Amino acid sequence: MKKIGFLSFGHWSSSPGSQTRSASDALLQSIELAVAAEELGADGAFFRVHHFARQLGSPFPLLAAVGARTSRIEIGTAVIDMRYENPLYMAEDAGAADLIAGGRLQLGISRGSPEQVIDGWRYFGYQPQDGETDADMARRNAELLLEVLRGNGFAQPNPRPMFANPPGLLRVEPHSPGLRDRIWWGAGSKRTAAWAGQLGMNLQSSTLISNESDKAFHLQQAEQIQAFLDAWQQAGHQRQPRVSVSRSIFPLVDDRDLTYFGRRSQDSDEIGFIDAETQAIFGRSYAAEPDVLIQQLKEDQAIAAADTLLLTVPNQLGVDYNAHVIESVLSQLAPALGWR
Repeated sequence: MKKIGFLSFGHWSSSPGSQTRSASDALLQSIELAVAAEELGADGAFFRVHHFARQLGSPFPLLAAVGARTSRIEIGTAVIDMRYENPLYMAEDAGAADLIAGGRLQLGISRGSPEQVIDGWRYFGYQPQDGETDADMARRNAELLLEVLRGNGFAQPNPRPMFANPPGLLRVEPHSPGLRDRIWWGAGSKRTAAWAGQLGMNLQSSTLISNESDKAFHLQQAEQIQAFLDAWQQAGHQRQPRVSVSRSIFPLVDDRDLTYFGRRSQDSDEIGFIDAETQAIFGRSYAAEPDVLIQQLKEDQAIAAADTLLLTVPNQLGVDYNAHVIESVLSQLAPALGWR
């Protein structure tokens, strides 16, 4: 069975038609959508993190709140930009959120995408070491986070502590057992997908990846997934790896769907640039009647290769409409495609 969740970017604006007009709206509606998705039988509630933007920027209070309001659904990010993170403080926040959620956190991290400001991580107090790029810094932070989440002691205790210590070196607290195995890397290329597999992280692949050949998006993404799985096997990890892909999928089943998406289907991939040096390929979106979508989605090889599908939702259309989209996918598409 394929796990199906949603991915929200948490936009807010006062533009006409927006039902998410403030940061408070974005946060509270994100919690309500996660509750609704769980009630509908969905498997995951995931949130994108962007800084200096009118989007969800600080994930751990939101993840903890969702964890407190739900009981079954996986809760995660896709993704947190590791150029902006202190790995030890992040381990504390993540451990606390995971304990509140009862071990349901699925934490997606990455080297990040182009942000709203130039070198925004510098304003957060971080900069690459000599000879490093910002991407190198992100991967170094990720490796330190993974090591800290193992729960091994590394800090020398004070001989006169305020409170009694357990014997030996101390670790970051609170520690949540098993969280290390629920860290995902948002890869943009086959090389970084393989790196994630070597380190024993799960793989997240979005609707945007580096354009590495003349093949269609879903075929390039399937090759990225295979590079990850090959590296995982070569590294000898004992547990089963997980892979998620994101898609924009809108079954047209009522007048609202036709109004919003009846004329917006992006029937082909698009080529663009995410920075001056990186050409990217953007995957198509899907908007059609359910019987048409079923046939189209059967041809998507990356979806077939993944165990988890994240539905990107237009959060500014409100909780009710996005719950409707999730329900349509779960009831109209998933059974016919063998996902349920």
